Amino acid sequence: MAKDFDGKVAFVTGAGSGIGEAIALQLGERGAKVVVADLKLDSAETVVKAIKAAGGDAAAVAVDVGKMDQVESAVQFAVDTYGGLDLAVNNAGIGGKAAPLGDYGFDDWHKVIDVNLNSVFYSMKFEIAAMLKKGGGAIVNMASILGSVAFPNAPAYVTAKHGVVGMTKSAALDYAKKGIRVTAVGPGFIDTPLLSAMPKEAHDGLKAMHPIGRLGTGDEVAALTLFLLSDAASNITGSYHVVDGGFTAQ
Repeated sequence: MAKDFDGKVAFVTGAGSGIGEAIALQLGERGAKVVVADLKLDSAETVVKAIKAAGGDAAAVAVDVGKMDQVESAVQFAVDTYGGLDLAVNNAGIGGKAAPLGDYGFDDWHKVIDVNLNSVFYSMKFEIAAMLKKGGGAIVNMASILGSVAFPNAPAYVTAKHGVVGMTKSAALDYAKKGIRVTAVGPGFIDTPLLSAMPKEAHDGLKAMHPIGRLGTGDEVAALTLFLLSDAASNITGSYHVVDGGFTAQ
């Protein structure tokens, strides 16, 4: 495994499971010092143990990304622990309640917007400040296929993910000449234990929605994310990249 992130400090939110875990593990394998941030500290610590067992370096921090002060503290933890910040993946998110817009509760709306959209603003605000002190860096924001298309009964989630794509483009233009690249990734349905536990008919229905004929994996999303973080993507910023088995091409 190439150590192309050797010496880099990476901060990943929602890294205690799923896509975030896969990203954190791959960053650790490729030499980055990884700050594993998650709402559940025990989950983050489990990922840290896995990174260290594979010979990498990592530290865990608990964070509720919907709360600005906690995000600020978590980013500062990364800086204090490893001396700066080079890479960030703003991955934490929730699905939210399923209901049409007219029936969507105010509390349900605010929760999804706080976790899926406001958190990306909070995270980038503090990440960018830290990266500027080192002369640059790279940020990947985890959007969704719902950053470009919509599903029924998901008004808050769709709004948040479209917002993440727009915020990514705006930040990329603001910092392109200051050495910070900002991109977004849009996963389709990813094969997780939660989806695997669905009734077979429903699971097969999800797979059939993807022209490739299957769901994606966390490792596939991680591979794209790490490419965008790497020097190989040095001319890529302000863009949104789907990894969705052809879903949005339909």
